[in-house]
Amino acid sequence: MTQPAVNNTLSVAEAISSRRSVRKYTNDQVSQADLNTILELTGKAPSAWNIQPWRFVAVRNQEVKNKLQAAAYGQGQVGSAPVVIAVYSNTAEALDTLADVIHPGVPAEQRQGAIDGILGAFAQRSPEEKEAWGLAQTNIALGYLSLAARSLGYDTSLMLGFDPAQVKEILGLPTHVQLAGLVALGVAAEEGYPHHRHAVEKITQFVD
Repeated sequence: MTQPAVNNTLSVAEAISSRRSVRKYTNDQVSQADLNTILELTGKAPSAWNIQPWRFVAVRNQEVKNKLQAAAYGQGQVGSAPVVIAVYSNTAEALDTLADVIHPGVPAEQRQGAIDGILGAFAQRSPEEKEAWGLAQTNIALGYLSLAARSLGYDTSLMLGFDPAQVKEILGLPTHVQLAGLVALGVAAEEGYPHHRHAVEKITQFVD
């Protein structure tokens, strides 16, 4: 059984190699400090123009988790994990707050031009197309989250099996946002299946 290793964090390679999809968790809690660290590391994921459209709702409340479990077709890990994180994109909000994502190193006289350039790139896209773009970016952060959690010794289960409308209603999210997934997070009470993945030669073409 894996145990939190906050004082002995795993390397990136170790986190990737030891990550499992875990559906049973112990009663050990995830400290607020650890949760903050996981989300801070997740937020360092890359995104085009540094727009960072991802947003999170971290749920500890058991009543809310029970409702989410029902919306997730009864998946037990949603109700039993100490924390369930809803990962979603809100591109509309991100585009409305672009001043917050322009790097402070950009000279003042160039900042508005950078904002206008980004807005121009989205000008012809429908709200649905904008959110689809943001969801693709947010999926990068979703992967970061699973590895950040594992690097501290925690385990996760990333889920797409849920009713998005119900999850949005339970969490009070705007209807236009796109859910990348629900993530159960905690200390594993099972080993989980070892990796069974394609070989590099199956998935890669090398062009020298």
